[in-house]
Amino acid sequence: MSTRLSALAASAALLTAFAVPAASADPAPSAPGAPATATVNLATNPGFELPAPSLADWGSIPGWNCTGGPAEAAVTTVAPRSGTSALTVTPASADSTGECAQTVAVQPNTTYTASAWVRGSFVYLGATGTGKDLPPAWTESTRGGWQRLTTRFTTGPAARSVRLYVHGWYQQGPFSVDDVRVDGPAPAPAVAASSIPTTDKVVFFTVDDGWQRTPEAEQFIADHRLPVTTFPLPMPAGTDPGFFKRVTAAPGSSVQDHTVSHSDLSKLPLDQQQVEICDARDTLTRLFGTAPVVFRPPYFASNADTLQAAANCGIRTVLTADADFSWGAANVWHPGPLQPGDVIIMHWTDTLATDLQRALAAADAAGLKPAGLVDYLR
Repeated sequence: MSTRLSALAASAALLTAFAVPAASADPAPSAPGAPATATVNLATNPGFELPAPSLADWGSIPGWNCTGGPAEAAVTTVAPRSGTSALTVTPASADSTGECAQTVAVQPNTTYTASAWVRGSFVYLGATGTGKDLPPAWTESTRGGWQRLTTRFTTGPAARSVRLYVHGWYQQGPFSVDDVRVDGPAPAPAVAASSIPTTDKVVFFTVDDGWQRTPEAEQFIADHRLPVTTFPLPMPAGTDPGFFKRVTAAPGSSVQDHTVSHSDLSKLPLDQQQVEICDARDTLTRLFGTAPVVFRPPYFASNADTLQAAANCGIRTVLTADADFSWGAANVWHPGPLQPGDVIIMHWTDTLATDLQRALAAADAAGLKPAGLVDYLR
């Protein structure tokens, strides 16, 4: 055994000495003195039963980010703990623990209970970003069966999300996971809006999708230093992240959430809506370094589940628009010209340069200037 692997083995032995017995998860109470709130499971795709959105990366696990990708992690139907599927991870090298993780939106100063059923040797469950050090729950061996790991944490005063993770250990073979839970109070639903309340003489330019990225539109945005809020799908954003970084270089610009697959969310149950929104959030956060806080539903189609799913993904505002300047249009969906706080929708198409010019002229005629959307949501 190499020196490196000897050290890893020694680390495993040390962790064994501090093993925390697995326990059943009780409902997680809210912070002391807080009003009673319904306890729900906040994990995304907790049973690994949900299908991947149509434009998701091949081999991805909906709701989860696995460090080894499809070479290590797969949803299998062999002997799940419940339902029809479970996650099985086979670390591909001596340097991999096969970690899979997801971001869970939480409230500050609130207690949560995380749990998962696992099978294998040296399997760990924990959370980071809680605001306090938190040792993982783990097991040396489940002896071929399923065992429940449980850990409880109270978030710090600044915590808005935590990173829930599960992983194995070096050279300990494959492990399986099923029925993950993060039990805590349900967040308040996101707020639906078509405009931003303000008396400032400003409007907000928003641009969706991202499939057609023209140099003319990029140049127009740069020449006028336009603050643009863009809602790209993860696939075109990942294809050309440099483009989206350049067109959002002006102060007040940002990249926000628009689902993975551009599906009509009103036709999907809450758990699938949560996958669409959370997975897009995760990809855009990885590409651009800032987590989205605004979500635009494709086709403006949404329902009460959309507002809750968005909140479960850490989204504060579900935004439509009250004017459309896409594809040569100039539609304002209220009487009169543009008004302060109006949100204008456009799309990344071959007409966008002229669409932006027409929208800017309409704003000027109304005595309004484009402004940064997120700045007005704070």
